[in-house]
Amino acid sequence: MTKMTFGSYPHMLGFEQLERLLERTAKGGEGYPPFNIEQTSDFSYRITLAVAGFAEQDLSITVEDRQLVIRGRQEDDTEGRLFLHRGIAARQFQRSFVLAEGVDVGEAVMENGLLHVDLTRSMPDTVVQTINIRKG
Repeated sequence: MTKMTFGSYPHMLGFEQLERLLERTAKGGEGYPPFNIEQTSDFSYRITLAVAGFAEQDLSITVEDRQLVIRGRQEDDTEGRLFLHRGIAARQFQRSFVLAEGVDVGEAVMENGLLHVDLTRSMPDTVVQTINIRKG
């Protein structure tokens, strides 16, 4: 079976970047940390990540090329400690979320081991453009 691309559709002009974005998003990672995405109003969203064990200074939030990137890195504080069982490992993570045009990142709040990141979507202005036809 042949893979269809946006370039295969002559009426889909200029969507090559969207195709690359979809491919990049499809290359998911592992399932850590777990997260929720909820719609909090018609024009706002909230991403919540379970980041128990991470402090605010262990986390970074950036927007890179229309992607919200959340990274976590814990210091290894195991020196001098003897674990009989270690089920809570100090590990790092990176979670990426592709943002549509017009979606802006608001504030981020840590609460009870959960990191909440608020997003807002601006209403696009409906613009009608009339193109004049000139004689050639």
